[in-house]
Amino acid sequence: MSIFLTDKIGKNELTAKSILTDPVLFLAFGFGSGLFKKAPGTMGTVAAIPVCWLFVLAGNYFYYALTLAVVVAGVGICGMAAKKLGEHDFGGIVWDEVAGLLVTMCWVPFSWPALLVGFVLFRLFDIVKPWPIIWVDRKVSGGFGIMLDDILAGVMSGGILLIIADMGWL
Repeated sequence: MSIFLTDKIGKNELTAKSILTDPVLFLAFGFGSGLFKKAPGTMGTVAAIPVCWLFVLAGNYFYYALTLAVVVAGVGICGMAAKKLGEHDFGGIVWDEVAGLLVTMCWVPFSWPALLVGFVLFRLFDIVKPWPIIWVDRKVSGGFGIMLDDILAGVMSGGILLIIADMGWL
């Protein structure tokens, strides 16, 4: 039994090779991290960690600009991937998790403890989906819908992370 996704979605036979060799699916699947059968969203968020760290090295303004680029590009990437797969928000599409963690980390100075707490908060909000995240997840479609619920989870997580940081707990 493989830990990696090999599945038939609609008319498409998905294999790791078919995903990794298609530029849109490669990005949508978070550089391949969405291939894991178990917890692909968590694995996509793990894949966001080095991206976040590299963006931080570029400086604050570049971090914000690059994060915005990831979010905007994600609408198209996720929308095209959903069309290719014939399924809205297929579990292996994790570009939205990459964007969500980047958004989570926007408001606090980078540190590994802050990243760990941000990671946990983001995963919690992304899994539990409190209102309005659940409403967006159910009502907004296309690439915009795939991205928006995770961006909201990132904003909510980032807000709590900021409060925690301001209290001196990080």
